[in-house]
Amino acid sequence: MTRERTNMPVIEVTELHKAYGEKVAVDDVSLTVEQGEIFGILGPNGAGKTTTVECVAGLRHPDSGEIRVLGLDPRHDREELRNRLGCQLQESELPGQLRVAEALELYSSFYRNPADWRSLMADLGLTEKRDTPFKKLSGGQKQRLSIALALVGNPEIAVLDELTTGLDPQARRDTWNLIEQIRVRGVTILLVTHFMEEAERLCDRLAVIDSGRVVAVDTPAGLVALVNDEQRIRFRPSVPVSDELFTDLPEVSDVTRAGNHITITGTGNVLAAVTSVLARNQVVALELRVDQASLDDAFVELTGRSLNA
Repeated sequence: MTRERTNMPVIEVTELHKAYGEKVAVDDVSLTVEQGEIFGILGPNGAGKTTTVECVAGLRHPDSGEIRVLGLDPRHDREELRNRLGCQLQESELPGQLRVAEALELYSSFYRNPADWRSLMADLGLTEKRDTPFKKLSGGQKQRLSIALALVGNPEIAVLDELTTGLDPQARRDTWNLIEQIRVRGVTILLVTHFMEEAERLCDRLAVIDSGRVVAVDTPAGLVALVNDEQRIRFRPSVPVSDELFTDLPEVSDVTRAGNHITITGTGNVLAAVTSVLARNQVVALELRVDQASLDDAFVELTGRSLNA
């Protein structure tokens, strides 16, 4: 079943605060998630990401602030929300002897309007593992099962917390494909991650969280543009050219040389401007490479440190 996307907010968090003793885990976090989008919460370990989504899911009680999920209060409407929101938490574990099909059949019995767990098992490539105990599944297979369990209640929202931690690169990319398939079903996804590549590939918008605070909310491209929209174009010209060919372009801010290579720094449509002037002068750009600011650069600029620091 595919749900129509309406761009209406389905999660609204206002000044959420949560502390454990003197340790403030979430410091007045506010964010809004629209229907049908993949909204990412990006930050280092210990930044307050998991505590935030656990409060959204009604698994923890905030000290203050307001949360509305599908118009419901997670604290007072927990039973209703449980039937409309699916969760895959970072430390999710099942009994080692529980088989894949048994787990899906059991979890489907918890919901009033579950999805067809057999179809879900097939969609997630688990049919051949239906009789395999949980403890004998690979890391990627366990994550597939976690996704299936988060979806078996036929939810409108899926909360996925550090879904690909510990997976090898191929299993991580396979999991990304599955997340994109979930969105096609019309399910809104709240994705917690500390992987830059994952956030850039999957998320429509991101909240960057550091030390319990939201420091920025935007699209991945928007976050990068907030920090630096410069591009660096490096190439070896097929024939000698003068710097003035490029410095006269309004998009170009700097031209440097290293041996036979030229590096041009600029903003806006600098790549189009440079390639156009090369074409007019019948110059071929050999070994062309274009670099621009990344989401990692944006995170460092916004927080003052690397995500993995």
